Parts: sequence; structure tokens; C-alpha cells
Amino acid sequence: MESKPQKMPKVAKVKNKAPAEIQITAEQLLREAKERDLEILPPPPKQKISDPAELADYQLRRRKQFEDNIRKNRTVISNWLKYAQWEESQKEIQRARSIYERGLDVDHRNVTIWLKYAEMEMRNRQVNHARNLWDRAVTILPRVNQFWYKYTYMEEMLENVPGARAVFERWMEWQPDEQAWQTYINFELRYKEIDRARGIYERFVITHPEVKHWVKYARFEENHGFIHSSRKIYERAVEFYGDDHLDEKLYIAFAKFEENQKEHDRARVIYKYALDHIPKEETKELYKAYTIHEKKYGDRSGIEDVIVSKRKFQYEQEIAQNSTNYDAWFDYLRIIEGEGDIEIIRETYEKAIANVPPTREKQYWRRYIYLWINYAIFEELESKDYERARQVYKACLELLPHKFFTFSKIWLFFAKFEIRQKNLTTARKILGMAIGMCPRDKLFRGYIDLEIQLREFDRCRTLYQKFLEFGPENCITWIKFAELETILGDLDRARGIYELAIEQPRLDMPELLWKSYIDFEISQDETDKARLLYERLLERTSHVKVWLSFAKFELNNQSEDDLNITLAREVFNRSNESLKHSEEKESRVLLLENWKEFEDAHGTDETKEKVKSKLPRRIKKRRKIIDEDGTEQGWEEVFDYIFPEDEASRPNLKLLAAAKMWKKQAQVNDNEENDQIPSVENEQ
Repeated sequence: MESKPQKMPKVAKVKNKAPAEIQITAEQLLREAKERDLEILPPPPKQKISDPAELADYQLRRRKQFEDNIRKNRTVISNWLKYAQWEESQKEIQRARSIYERGLDVDHRNVTIWLKYAEMEMRNRQVNHARNLWDRAVTILPRVNQFWYKYTYMEEMLENVPGARAVFERWMEWQPDEQAWQTYINFELRYKEIDRARGIYERFVITHPEVKHWVKYARFEENHGFIHSSRKIYERAVEFYGDDHLDEKLYIAFAKFEENQKEHDRARVIYKYALDHIPKEETKELYKAYTIHEKKYGDRSGIEDVIVSKRKFQYEQEIAQNSTNYDAWFDYLRIIEGEGDIEIIRETYEKAIANVPPTREKQYWRRYIYLWINYAIFEELESKDYERARQVYKACLELLPHKFFTFSKIWLFFAKFEIRQKNLTTARKILGMAIGMCPRDKLFRGYIDLEIQLREFDRCRTLYQKFLEFGPENCITWIKFAELETILGDLDRARGIYELAIEQPRLDMPELLWKSYIDFEISQDETDKARLLYERLLERTSHVKVWLSFAKFELNNQSEDDLNITLAREVFNRSNESLKHSEEKESRVLLLENWKEFEDAHGTDETKEKVKSKLPRRIKKRRKIIDEDGTEQGWEEVFDYIFPEDEASRPNLKLLAAAKMWKKQAQVNDNEENDQIPSVENEQ
């Protein structure tokens, strides 16, 4: 037989491949599926049973369903519970009881079965059955507190107080948690059995020996008016824990109890005993409670003692953690000094200065050096031991690494100490040795101030000479030296010092030196010399501030007003000509603004217009931003100034300005022509 060729199934061709108008996302599909799952199905129709046969048939079918479910999986406890509850709803208590028993055979450690079983018996007033069931439950699962709670509650509701008490006693033999003991105590208190409750507390604190339980026991006695018994309990608790297991909470509660009984001395003794015996790191709350007590009932000294002891402990902790925490040492030493024991203070200072900074960097020594200074001052002022203070200064100077750095302050303090001891020669030797070993500006100035106070001006001159040999670029030193000679009346010597100073090749603040020299000449009414100094200064620099100062000098220095104004105007003219050739346009603008203010105050209309014609225009320009490596980072807008005098002298600027004006005028003409052309739409 010939096989016929099989026909290929027709494949539907998609005619329209355009996307649908409404796009359905996966999220929308999932959401719709979820909404359909959550749709509430209509409840089944209610079935009315009208005769016993129909009821028996219904019960048979339901029991068969429950039995089938149990047969499928016996370990699913919910199937047993639903079966038993349905039998209970059918008033078949014996059957329900049988189902619960079968469930217990499957899993006798399931708490829910026991609870539901017992609750069914109690609902149906089967007291003996329920009691027997609770007995079985607490025997099999004695650590399930829920059984005991419900068992005792049932006996109490039945007003079987002795039975409930017996159940509690059986429960306490298992030493349950504190809540169970408290429930037993509350049960006895409901029936006013104070002695029984006290006995339970006695067993409770032995079974669970925690501080909070002792405190609760003592407060129980206090609340019922047994103050003496409450105090005895606190004392027993203190003895029970001994010195090895001290707890601040117990002492705080004990002290507050005594405080409530107005026994403030007892409370104070308790606080002090606890602070002396409990480790310091565990007494934070104790210190706080003691402070509050003293603020309420103590005197000023008591409060201060508490605060000081607390702070002292904090500083000791900080020092123990970091021995180079010098700020903590300072605070700690201040407290120790307040106590007044010289030997302890001295010992503490020795401990503090023993913590030398581990590195030879001056920044780590700045706080440390003050420990030595305070130590020396303490020995001098408080203990009056001057020789010991001298030894402290010497030890400090021997400790400092003078080749790397020094502290001028310690040298000056040592020298002033010797002066107070009337050892002037020794003080000079100390400062001389300091300058020889480690010359510093502060040492020179301190030594010079000392000699000035002693009116030893020849020594001051010598020291200034040494100072200038050490640092000839220091303008302040030259100025102070010249001021000293001025005060002494030697003006030629002062002028000579200024001349030497301005001739130095290197100066740290030359503008300050020149100003001081000019002010010196002005103070001596040497106007011509001051003017000459300005001219000499302008030979070295053409800074705008120098020109402005020169103009101000000329304006204020002459007696004839017209001559003043003329000389000042000449200075402004000269300065403007000088600054034309500089690149600092801001300086030139500043000069012209000051010149304009000068002409507004003292000039004529002609001079005002002349200055106003010199004022620049401010324009906005764009320039490239170039990094250090030469790459371009974009553009930025900057302001520039165009001066009319520069435009007149440079034709290209004038031509550029004319081109801009022509372009602007051309734009205006184009706009006017556009306004005159009629609209085509309007004509149509």
C-alpha cells in the first residue's frame, strides 16, 4: 500500500503585527490572578434537618469525613480538634471525650489538646472530669505553667481555696519562675493571709536569690506596715550576699527605705559603706542617688564631698585608660589640691610628670610642660619649699630636648622665680644660658622686658644688638629698638636704627617698618624728612596703598589749605601715571575712586570732571579655565576694566569700540525697517 503524504497543519498567519493599543503587563496578570484567588465564595446553602433519620445520616457523613481526614494523617492535631469540637456541638460529650483521648494517644505532649479537652469539660460543668484531667496534665507536663495557672484558677473559681492552695504547693515544688511565685503570693493576699504570703516570700528568695526579689520582699513588709521586719530583710540581704557579690541596686533600695523613714543618717551610712566596698566602675547609679539624697537632706560640705569623690573617680578612670591624657591630670590634680594634703599632692604631681610624651614633637609636649609649671608654682606658693621649686625647674630643663625644641615659658618662669627670691645674678645667668643654648624671639623679648623693668638700658641695648644679630629680618625688633631710643631721647640713634633697618636685604614686614619710620619723623615735626622717606619708598615699590598714604600725608601735613590740596593732587596725578603701566587694574580703580572722593571734597568743577573722565568702564569677559596640567576645564565669566586714557592711546581699542557701535546701530535700523513692512495676511 502506498502511504499518502501527510498534510502539514495550517499555521495561522498574523496579519496585523502592530502592537496592541492596550498593553498587558506581567504585573497586571499576576494581580488579576491574585484577586481571583481572594474572591469570597458564596456560603453553601443552609440545610434544614427535619427528622432523626436525616440527622443520623448527616452525622454519619460528617463522622466519615472526619475519620477519613484522621486516617490520611494522624499527626495533624487540628483534625482531631475539629472532630472533637464538632461532636461537642452535637452534644455528644462522650464521643468528644473519646476523640480527645485518641488524640492524646497520638501526641500526649501537645499542650493544645490538653487545654481544649479541659476547657470542654469545664464548659459542660464536668468538674471532676476537669480536675482529673488537670492532674494528669500537670503530672505528665509539669513545666508547662499554663496548666498550673488554669488549674489553680478553676479551683479558685469553685471557691475551693484549700484545693487551690494544694495545687500551688505542688507547683512550687517544681521551683517555677518568679511570676508563678508572685501569683501564689497574690492568691494568699486576696484572702488576707499575710503570714502565708510571708512564708512564700521566704521560700521564694531562697529559690531565686536575686536582688530584686529581696527588695520586693522588703517592700512587701514595708507596704503592710512592718517597718522593723523590712529593715531586717534588707540587713539579711546584705549579709546573704556578703562582700563578694555586692550590688548597688540593693544598697540604693535600702538607703531609700531609710530615707522614707526619715532616717537620713542611716541612709548616709549605707551610701558610704557601699561606695567604699563596691568597685568604682559599678557605682554610677549609686553616686547619682547619693548626690540626690545629699542635695535634699545634706549640708553644703556633704554635697561637695559627693560630687568631688564622683569626679575624682571619673578622672582616675580616664588616667588609667590613657596616662598621657594631660587634661585629665590637670582636673585630677585640682581636686587633690582641694583636699589640702601636701604629701599626696606632691606624690600625684610626681606621678603626672612621670608620663613623658613618647615622641619628640613639640605639639605633644605643649600640655605636658604645664604640669611642671604648676608643680613648681605649687611648691613655691602652697608648700613654701623654695629649694624644691628650684629643683623642679632644673629637672624640667634637663628633661627638655633643647636640640629639637624648647619652651621659652619655662626659662622665663625660672628666671622670674629667682628674681622673687632676690637672686638677680642667677636670673640673668639663666636667661643668658637660655639665649646661648636655644635663642628664641620670646626669650630675647622676655629678657629685654626684664631689664627695662630694672632700668638697665645699657643691657637692653646690648640685648637688642644680640637679638638683631640672631634675627636681622625681624621688623618688630628694629621698631622696638628704635622706640626704646626715642623714649630715652636719643633721636639720632633712633634714626640711625631705622636707616639700618630699611637697608636690610630681607625683612619679614617691610611695610610696617617704613610706616613706623615715617610716623617717627612726623611725630618729630620733620615734614621734609617724612616726604623724602615717601619718595625713597616709592622708588622701591609703587603699591597703591603707599600712594594713598602719601596723598593723605600731603593733605594733612601743611598749614596752608591750598598748598595741601595742590600737593595732594600732584601725588594723585603721579600715582595715576605710575599705575598706568602696571597690570593691576584693581589698584588703579581703587586710586581713581579715592581721587574722586578727594576732588568731591576739595576740588573744583573742572577737576571733578577731569577725574570723572578717567574712571573706567566695567565689562564682562569670558576666559578659559586651565588646570595645572594644561587641560581645559571650560569657561568662566570675569570682570575687566577699560580706562578711557588707554582707549585714546591704543587705536585698536578705539576701532573695536566703533565697530561695536556700528553693529548696534545696524540692528536698530533693521528693526525699524521690519516695523515699516506691511503684513501680507492683512492685505489679503
